Amino acid sequence: MIEQTQISTPIIQAEKLVKQFGQTEVVSAIDINVSKGQCFGILGPNGAGKTTTIRMMLGQSPISDGQLTIFGLQQPQNAAEIRYRCGVVPQQDNLDPDFTVSENLKIYARYFGMDSTQIERRIEQLLGFVELTDKANTRIDSLSGGMKRRLSIARALINNPELLILDEPTTGLDPQVRHMIWARLRQLKKYGKTILLTTHYLEEAERLCDMLVIMDKGRIIAQGSPKQLILEYVEPHVFEIRAHVKSLSEKIGSLANTSMEIIGDSTYVYTAEQNSVIALLQSEPELEYYHRPGNLEDVFLKLTGRELRD
Repeated sequence: MIEQTQISTPIIQAEKLVKQFGQTEVVSAIDINVSKGQCFGILGPNGAGKTTTIRMMLGQSPISDGQLTIFGLQQPQNAAEIRYRCGVVPQQDNLDPDFTVSENLKIYARYFGMDSTQIERRIEQLLGFVELTDKANTRIDSLSGGMKRRLSIARALINNPELLILDEPTTGLDPQVRHMIWARLRQLKKYGKTILLTTHYLEEAERLCDMLVIMDKGRIIAQGSPKQLILEYVEPHVFEIRAHVKSLSEKIGSLANTSMEIIGDSTYVYTAEQNSVIALLQSEPELEYYHRPGNLEDVFLKLTGRELRD
């Protein structure tokens, strides 16, 4: 089993945190407070400042202004001690292809001063945890993408960290692997681990995060639990209509507590008056539509827009 970690608060505090590159401010006076034992999400489109924020937290990028403490220790003055107590899963897997699965974990464990008995026991535990026991002697270049990702998570846990930082941990993985990783992260939460997560998968954030912030252009534009944000920013019912019918749009637009958005050849209706919208849609039986509850993706797109980001 993974050792349990006692829960106390807070573990991360950022106050008016700023990062500048030349004259460009990529993180703009953000405040973040993460309680120990939480899964805390940082969401945002490309270029929002998510990874830069994490790099400052890990002491990998100098802080331009503001205050940042982790475990009550000032960053970057205590960068080495903070890093020693963290586990990190980067965006891109950086496993050593010259070694086997077990050897990758063994070499990494030695950075933390673990003795041989500790290392062997820990490797056995972690390979079981990420379901890679039968791959212990397999070279890295023989692993699938999902296996590499699970091994990266195991490696991040080798030192039994108090804080696990995951930068887009499931990008590019198939649904089966993604759900398996979600299950393991929920299990880590039960053990009291604090998790800091960036992700482009809004369903992932909605399923895992206790609290989150949405960043855009270096600023925090919303924060709260997924449920709080959905209640605050979007109506409870969403209809996706696979067409745009002018007469229907005019009727929907006249309903109370209802808004509408046209994207390409589809119409999105956000409403608290589901029965009224259903009645209108049923008067146009040839229309195809999908009725679902409002979700975090609706919040994200409403706040950050639908335009493509490089």
